[in-house]
Amino acid sequence: MIYKSESYEKERSLYNIKDCQVIDCTFEGKEDGESPLKECENIVVNKSLINLRYPFWHNKNVYVNECEMKENCRAAFWYCKNLNIKKVNSTGIKAVRECKNVSIKDCKFDSEEFGWKCNKLTIENSSFTGPYFLFNTNNIKITNSTLNGKYSFQYNKNVIIDNCTFNTKDAFWHGENIVVVNSVLNGEYIGWYSKNLTLINCVINGTQPFCYCKKLKLINCQLINADFAFENSEVNAKLVGKVISIKNPLKGKIYVDEVDEIIKEDYKKEPKGEVIINNKTAK
Repeated sequence: MIYKSESYEKERSLYNIKDCQVIDCTFEGKEDGESPLKECENIVVNKSLINLRYPFWHNKNVYVNECEMKENCRAAFWYCKNLNIKKVNSTGIKAVRECKNVSIKDCKFDSEEFGWKCNKLTIENSSFTGPYFLFNTNNIKITNSTLNGKYSFQYNKNVIIDNCTFNTKDAFWHGENIVVVNSVLNGEYIGWYSKNLTLINCVINGTQPFCYCKKLKLINCQLINADFAFENSEVNAKLVGKVISIKNPLKGKIYVDEVDEIIKEDYKKEPKGEVIINNKTAK
């Protein structure tokens, strides 16, 4: 069945539809009804305007393409399975939560608390604004995308990021099995308490990066404005350029072109990490 060029404003207006297409429709109005497309299966929503709350909850096999989702479209995609979102512009908070098998491509989301507690999430060529991005989400792949928002990527597992720019802070805290390649990370306190975090060909700009890490690895990376780096961390790093200061690396080797200060004081565990400047071990 095809729903085309219709307007809906009542609660659950297209509840539980299956094997349907929704084309050029408007979900908005004075009645301000919630959950217009709840409990649906095998649906395509194309070129539509959605400005009602909780539109896609408990859905399965959903494709949303070229849609505008306004500010009142809060908590748009919750508890969905097999969700494909393409060319969507969304400004509603908490847009995606507790979904499985999600693909996002060519989208723009201005959404606080985006993507919490999801599993198997792929993002391509998209931009995001808002704090607490992807909290406690696992099995993530992100390419060619941007983020502006603090407290991102916390408590994530199994993440691959390539060619991205993130303006954030406190990113990757308590993360595990994360690989970041060819990317720029602007923000304070990156990577604290992480395990198996690897960065390759990246630029990291901000104070106190990578503290209390386990099995941290940096390859051909640049640390800008980085002071008190690597405190109490197990780290193997090959860095390009100058670092302001390195403090109490717990274990491993840090190769760097230049460092203004190496601090070994005020520690609970004796720091045994080596700092090697221009292939000479610092004392």
